[in-house]
Amino acid sequence: MDSLPDALLQYILSNMTAAKDVAACNCVSNRWKESTDSVQKITFLRNSFDSIISKTDDDDDDTISKTVESDTIVRKMISSFRRLEELVVYSPFSSCGLASWMTQVGSSLKLLELRMDNLASEDAIVEGPLKLDCVGVAKNLETLRLWGVLMMSPPKWDMFPNLRCLEIVGARTDDATLCHALRACPNLSNLLLLACEGVKSISIDLPYLEHCKLDFYGPGNSVLVLTSPRLLPLDVQGCSFIRVPETRFLKTLSISNIAGRVYMVDFHNLSSLEDLSIRGIQWCWDALCIMLQQARDVKRLFMKVEFTGNESLQPFPEIDFVEFFNNHPKLQTFDIHGAMFAALCQKNSLKKLETGFAIPCLEEVTITVRSPLNAEQKMNTLESLVRYARVLKRMVIRILRMKSNHSSADDFCDDICKFRYMHQHLVKIE
Repeated sequence: MDSLPDALLQYILSNMTAAKDVAACNCVSNRWKESTDSVQKITFLRNSFDSIISKTDDDDDDTISKTVESDTIVRKMISSFRRLEELVVYSPFSSCGLASWMTQVGSSLKLLELRMDNLASEDAIVEGPLKLDCVGVAKNLETLRLWGVLMMSPPKWDMFPNLRCLEIVGARTDDATLCHALRACPNLSNLLLLACEGVKSISIDLPYLEHCKLDFYGPGNSVLVLTSPRLLPLDVQGCSFIRVPETRFLKTLSISNIAGRVYMVDFHNLSSLEDLSIRGIQWCWDALCIMLQQARDVKRLFMKVEFTGNESLQPFPEIDFVEFFNNHPKLQTFDIHGAMFAALCQKNSLKKLETGFAIPCLEEVTITVRSPLNAEQKMNTLESLVRYARVLKRMVIRILRMKSNHSSADDFCDDICKFRYMHQHLVKIE
């Protein structure tokens, strides 16, 4: 290694990202220590300082001591780099420590990822300076990732003109504060908000947003209005009212609500949609019908909704088999769970079957069965899928927690096994 040219040594060391590795290189020789100043990316893992920080008898004092010492070590390390562009800190730190780091390297940072760990902090609101406020110094950021964020007052962020990716995982906030934070990031193309608690009604207007995943934790009654004409994939969880007026480029859509019920969905144009996932305990039937009607050209459809009804839990009404597949002629993959499958298996759902009917594009279907009720109609529907799906390549039947003290459950399972034997080149039972 001593014979390596300085430029090559600097190149090798500059590609090290783990703080422990960089620190170890500093101890090899003065030449190596001088070469580590070219490091542009550094990561401080959760246990980075466990072996070098002394312990005290008092747990509280020990925690404070660890934080202060880690703040100092991080500051010394990052101050030795000429131009740090990516800083990732999972180890504990204080707001004062973060403020000192941002003063030194904030102007050059392009990526900042912090494990904030202040969700459960009782004094986080009066702590000064606030950790979120310190982040505002890094005005040239392109990517910002925050974990465990208490955001109950608007952060003092002027503007992040270059920020393209914002990811917040685990946050306690409110509508006004979150809106204020998003307004400081007008050029986002990627937005990820996971397990965000406290959001009741929010309107997001981001004209350049292309990738969006929103997970609002709570009772499942959040209201969302999202205006982003360039959206490609959209994943929304925990909302009961959803309005997205500009969706002509949207290709992937997932809507889920396992805590509440979905009352209303409003999407202006889903002509480009290829993948649709609908999940939840209860959807209002009107909302469900609107989604299925607008997603006529969808190629992959996943449906796992247990009940319908505006107030009380109601079973799905009958869905006409022929009409459903005629309305979705491009459907290639269909994953259907109990309630929807039962709705397709009502006694009148196959009455329009004619010799000219065909399901032209369906290649793979996965069916989850949980009840032996209407076994004859269900078997007829399975037979119809095999008969009319001309390009079907695979059918998976999942029998999930079927509970019945009646012999009908055993008879139904026998029928499914016989069906599988008759079409063993297509059908698989799980």
